[in-house]
Amino acid sequence: MLSRNNVELRGVVPIIPTPFDENEEIDAASLDRLIDFAVTAGVQAACLPAYASEFYKLADEERLMLVQMAVNRAAGRIKIIAQSNHPSLKIAIKLARENVQAGADIISLAVPRIFNLPEPAIMEYLTKFIQSVPETPVLIQDFNPGGASISVSFIRELAAKCPNFKYLKLEEPLSAEKFSAIIKATNGEVGLFEGWGGLYMLELIPVGITGVMPGLAVADILQKVFYLRQYGDHDKAFDLFEKVMPQIFFSLQNMELFHYAEKELLVARGILTNSISRKAAYIPDASTIAYIKELNSRILNLLSTGDVDMA
Repeated sequence: MLSRNNVELRGVVPIIPTPFDENEEIDAASLDRLIDFAVTAGVQAACLPAYASEFYKLADEERLMLVQMAVNRAAGRIKIIAQSNHPSLKIAIKLARENVQAGADIISLAVPRIFNLPEPAIMEYLTKFIQSVPETPVLIQDFNPGGASISVSFIRELAAKCPNFKYLKLEEPLSAEKFSAIIKATNGEVGLFEGWGGLYMLELIPVGITGVMPGLAVADILQKVFYLRQYGDHDKAFDLFEKVMPQIFFSLQNMELFHYAEKELLVARGILTNSISRKAAYIPDASTIAYIKELNSRILNLLSTGDVDMA
């Protein structure tokens, strides 16, 4: 079984969006460019197909194909985290095992939140899932719009049962105290990631989080913010984060809006050729289109200054 004593990942772990062509089919050449961009952003790993990858619009075979393509393109340059979400435990396990066979380095799973479930039911689901891939590190994600994410005591028990439960991504505001409690309860052996676009990262880095999992389009910027903050250059971290926060905050108002804004920024940065999402997709009005272009131009201006260079 794997040991959790050394958490390998640190910093920004971006979510790779799913690129589509005009027929809403997966665009392999664009996916290659997205993976290459993640490598040049200086991150250690990237994740797909997650919520920010429109996984819920993909057939199971397409999800596996994306993982295989990402693994092949990454070629060991970065780790690939394969999201294996499904409300059915049986199907989630099947997806996870197929992703391991495809070469994924880490398996990820979101807690099923379609309907309210008591913690014993979630414990059974997560324990059996994690134990189904015992030789592979697992990242658990929890975003619960209807209430709090899984509790500290739950996380401690899950960690005791599953040695390969290695990472945890929580997406909720005002969570510094909870993150501190988790680190203490697990002796720091479960690496903690903040989600929600990295919006709370400056609050949580001093607490001891392992990293953040935002969209890919600003991964290089947030990677610089993370290390500036972690190594004590707080003024520069705040200055840089404040310049990118309007784009992050605006895009996170709606998941489908996020897909549009994320892909538009990737188009503006010359990585994607279109911002197509599978339908049903967000249809922006003229005001939204104009504002996103304005936000994206400000990101491009920031990048042109050289302030994001990691040197």
